[in-house]
Amino acid sequence: MDLFADQEADHLFAAQPLAARMRPQTLAEFVGQHHIVGEGKLLRRLIAAGRVGSILLHGPPGTGKTTLAHLIASEQGSELVTLNAISSGVKDVREVLSKARDTVSTGGKRPLLFIDEIHRFNKSQQDALLADVESGIISLIGATTSNPYFAVNAALISRSQLFGLEPVSSEDMQQLLRRALTDRDRGLGDRRVQVDEDAIEYLAAAADGDARKALTALEVAVQSHASADATITRDDIAECMTSTISGYDATGDDHYDLASALIKSIRGSDVDASLYWLARMLEGGEDIRFLCRRLVILASEDIGNADPQSLVIAVSAMQACEMIGLPEAQLTLSQTVAYLSLAPKSNSATKAISAARRDVRERQVIPVPKMLRCGHYTGAEALGHGDGYKSAHNTEEGVAELDYLGVDRRYYEPVDRGYESELSTRLKEIRRQLGRDSE
Repeated sequence: MDLFADQEADHLFAAQPLAARMRPQTLAEFVGQHHIVGEGKLLRRLIAAGRVGSILLHGPPGTGKTTLAHLIASEQGSELVTLNAISSGVKDVREVLSKARDTVSTGGKRPLLFIDEIHRFNKSQQDALLADVESGIISLIGATTSNPYFAVNAALISRSQLFGLEPVSSEDMQQLLRRALTDRDRGLGDRRVQVDEDAIEYLAAAADGDARKALTALEVAVQSHASADATITRDDIAECMTSTISGYDATGDDHYDLASALIKSIRGSDVDASLYWLARMLEGGEDIRFLCRRLVILASEDIGNADPQSLVIAVSAMQACEMIGLPEAQLTLSQTVAYLSLAPKSNSATKAISAARRDVRERQVIPVPKMLRCGHYTGAEALGHGDGYKSAHNTEEGVAELDYLGVDRRYYEPVDRGYESELSTRLKEIRRQLGRDSE
């Protein structure tokens, strides 16, 4: 029976994809993430001391979150119980916790509960973990590709240590690929194929830090050649690669981080960076309506009257994109992003309305002066509405010297850039005419 069991295990192992077969079996084999598992780093020290409590591993796909969970269990000699948040519910969690409680109460070592994609658990499912995590009945290892501060309950975060995994670097990826090509037991070493050096370098860069994606592409490239002595070129690898934009989440971190990068690059007038972030979002399948809305907002928020034409262009772009859609709308978006990036910048209008609204909220409300009140109804004249009002059109310079607010407040202060420099000169003259040149 043992012989048959061994044979079955060998067959099951052989059927696994390369990425699964090459999963590190010891911490020494683990590639990348030196900032958390390198010599002397916190997680490495916790593993060595056998003191890993509850932790949350967050980072992009293919960076080693699942692998780390298995290695931690192996290094500590703990039982690893695995649940996937997509297919598991509260009932499954409670069954695992009940067994863990029995194990610990009889003197056994507390098990590790690994929950993949923990962000898929709702609040009640995550809350079911709290008591046993806090009491030490079980050590929780949660893995998520989302920002844990958005996706995981604050109570669970406060009871866990957070470790962020980064995309695997090109150098580490090349090391992993070469190991896969030479390993005869778990890798492709028995295939005797040759892979061009530039093909390895290309794959290591094009995989976008996703080790699973790189190993999958390598395996497809090797298996697609019938000849055992084939040479894999860069073109072969490129043909086997899926889109380099993997796992883009148009509602999660990618959405917000890339939008932030786009807006800040336009604000900083770096047209090339702005176009790159725009391309990233388009390649990831971002909703062009969201992009258009953000550009219209930016045209007023960050450019304003330094170039009033920016708002016209942004609104026109939104209308054009709605009419034509992708892929042609990318041309409109590119034109708009380039224009907004190079336009002179001013947030004077943004600061002005913020200051005015803050005064409305926090200071005594200023009543409308009687001369400015509506006088177009019977009885308004008897109330004194409109009394003393002068129309600006009846003055030679188009400015009626009236006190329109009743108190001296200044909100709009144009910058000396673009068209606002002209507005600044005009504003000084108008304030002088209104008797408010107290500078």
